[in-house]
Amino acid sequence: MCGIVGAIAERNVTPILVEGLKRLEYRGYDSAGLALIDVAGRLERRRRVGKVASLEQALAEQPLSGALGIAHTRWATHGVPSEANAHPHFSHDRVAVVHNGIIENHEELREFLKGEGYVFTSQTDTEVIVHLLHLRLRELGDLTLALKAAVQELHGAYGLAAICLDQPDRILAARSGSPLVVGLGLGENFLASDQLALRQVTDRFIYLEEGDIVELRRDSVQMWDVAGNPVQREVVRYHDGAEAADKGAYRHFMLKEIHEQPSVVQRTLEGRLGAQRVLVENFGPDAAALFAKVRNVQIVACGTSYHAGLVARYWIEELTGIPCQVEVASEFRYRKVAVQPDALFVTISQSGETADTLAALRSAKQMGFLSSLAICNVATSSLVRESDMTLLTLAGPEIGVASTKAFTTQLVALLLLTLAIGQVQERLEAGIEAELVEALRRLPTRLEEALAMDKVVEKVSELFAEKNHTLFLGRGTQYPVAMEGALKLKEISYIHAEAYPAGELKHGPLALVDADMPVVTVAPNNELLEKLKSNLQEVRARGGELIVFAEANSGLGNGPGTRVVSMPSIHDCLAPILYTVPLQLLSYHVAVLKGTDVDQPRNLAKSVTVE
Repeated sequence: MCGIVGAIAERNVTPILVEGLKRLEYRGYDSAGLALIDVAGRLERRRRVGKVASLEQALAEQPLSGALGIAHTRWATHGVPSEANAHPHFSHDRVAVVHNGIIENHEELREFLKGEGYVFTSQTDTEVIVHLLHLRLRELGDLTLALKAAVQELHGAYGLAAICLDQPDRILAARSGSPLVVGLGLGENFLASDQLALRQVTDRFIYLEEGDIVELRRDSVQMWDVAGNPVQREVVRYHDGAEAADKGAYRHFMLKEIHEQPSVVQRTLEGRLGAQRVLVENFGPDAAALFAKVRNVQIVACGTSYHAGLVARYWIEELTGIPCQVEVASEFRYRKVAVQPDALFVTISQSGETADTLAALRSAKQMGFLSSLAICNVATSSLVRESDMTLLTLAGPEIGVASTKAFTTQLVALLLLTLAIGQVQERLEAGIEAELVEALRRLPTRLEEALAMDKVVEKVSELFAEKNHTLFLGRGTQYPVAMEGALKLKEISYIHAEAYPAGELKHGPLALVDADMPVVTVAPNNELLEKLKSNLQEVRARGGELIVFAEANSGLGNGPGTRVVSMPSIHDCLAPILYTVPLQLLSYHVAVLKGTDVDQPRNLAKSVTVE
């Protein structure tokens, strides 16, 4: 969630640090700051609560210029948002540290360091790092050696960077459970928690592995692995355009990303479909042999990705007959799990750095699962590196905190997985794979048709202008879609929203229905439609206002208290993907009407890299 940027160069790095922080704003934060060794040879910093713009203003009023610096956007975990708690943290005005993650033994370290004479000025766990580093530097005399010693005493998750006034020729960084990437330049080098922060200065990156420590100088990069051995990591050239961090003609990143869905779904499908089948080889050279052994599937994810997993459960069990369990990662990792025989462990994450999902994967490796597969959007992420197999979603950078294109590409990837397992085990009904492959090829066009309904959905959103509660209904695979729709509405418009299987109305939710509780329903034309119509009649009988997304031939029409939005026709298996789009648009337009911060909703962050 927090963001780190660092730079060492022959030029003034202040603009690089500030621009890097701007590019990390999508992650969510409550304060920002930077520290550098200025041209007069002093260690100076500026910190501000709020947006990076406030830090920019502080720098305009009191400029800083230097060739070595680190910067940070903070998401509060220890201590309230305040200037004193903002990063970077100093020790004796000689050492500065920025840090992502949580130090679990910070209380013990704090007491130890107080006993050594250190005075704490913040409530953060990060301040123990900078004082510990200063202490070890006093003992060892070298910042690199000091950091190697200090990290041995830290328990928890961290991505951290440090600079020292007495050794102004280097930046030191360490990674344990929180991502860091080095950016390579000519006579200058950079550091960040996300390569997106450095796209304006380089397209060459080195991704730190778990436990790595790195020393950056202007003309060199040295790295050591978790065992302390010198190591070289692969240099990766990043080809995706920097325009991914630009809203372009769109008012918000979220709207841009909603409209990117046809193209990113197309990209996710490219090279993965044969004439009439899914190309299993895309899952890895050993995928076919492994999929042949699968007798159970366990899916673990968080938030929106969890909803994708719930849809996949319907697909896997209906199309292949293989039992599938889906669980929230934060629950899975803290309970005793009865592992089913020959179970494939599937994780889903947009960032690949979600703390609970990563922890669940690491636990699963000790539990006896057959193998692990990551459905992820970031090729260089921890989740991808630590899984046995991966299928990338290829959605590109997603800046808006509320996930949109990542969700639909996850659904596409999960359907490909379902078909691949069914194909290998010959469990699919005759002709169904060819039928779905053809439907997948047409999916981007169907998504374009759904996006063309934007103005219609915008008009519908006006019904929510004065509302504070909403109910979402769906049946079958549309129930998780209703859950995702409710999540989107609450995330960005702050309207309280709940989702239920439509058949559960009489078991409690019907008590909430009145004229002030809009009921949003996703109603594709399938075998459950007639039962769903009965549920909708129950809502209207209680004075509830209905907004129904349904195909034109569904038999549903506009009437008193009922607004029907006609949807394109699509294969029933792909309906969850299509029907997600108007719910995203609805949430977006309601949020705009409500005047909320669409791309950075309050209290939320894009990538949840701590518990």
